[in-house]
Amino acid sequence: MVLKLISILLPWSLRRWVLNKFFKFEIHPSARIGLAWVFPDKLKMAALTRIDHFTVAIHLDTIELGENSTIGRGNWITGFSSKTNSLHFKHQPDRKSELIVGRSSAITKNHHIDCTSTITIGSFSTIAGYHSQLLTHSIDVVESRQNSTPITIGDYAFVGTNVVILGGASLPSRSVLGAKSLLNKVFTEEFTLYGGVPAKAVSMITKEAKYFQRTKGFVV
Repeated sequence: MVLKLISILLPWSLRRWVLNKFFKFEIHPSARIGLAWVFPDKLKMAALTRIDHFTVAIHLDTIELGENSTIGRGNWITGFSSKTNSLHFKHQPDRKSELIVGRSSAITKNHHIDCTSTITIGSFSTIAGYHSQLLTHSIDVVESRQNSTPITIGDYAFVGTNVVILGGASLPSRSVLGAKSLLNKVFTEEFTLYGGVPAKAVSMITKEAKYFQRTKGFVV
């Protein structure tokens, strides 16, 4: 804990060395973490990745950021380490508490991301706006126990502001989840706008949409 506190105050080049040396992280020389408390068991940041100020990421097995991906300011990213001795989730021995983000994807700011089970975000995707919740765990009322299920978001997906995505849900590649929607099931149809509470297919999106054809992650 003392070393974690000290590391926050160090200049970035020295801080990165400390994180790689003593915490066994894998942070590329061109990657950067702002004034943020980011201490999963394993952190892998590829080239040109960034985690911005005031983000907290704790109690996870792994965070892995693909090249040129970003996590913005003020995100709360938590999990439930698979190494814990807690009775919670003992019935899920293969569970992994992970956040895996593909290349050139972005999580904007002020979101709550619960990685009790794995959350996978594909390449060139955006968790946009503010105040969305991605929640992989809940109480199974039938069995009266905590349960967790992964969330999957495909490539070139766009997640609108202030949504809720529950464990077991999947948003396919090249699709959009509208603002304030609740995604609670697996969808597979690409080039589709999903929306509502709960979300359903609303309309098709042209395959010519430029967002789905980007070669750069940043949208001007």
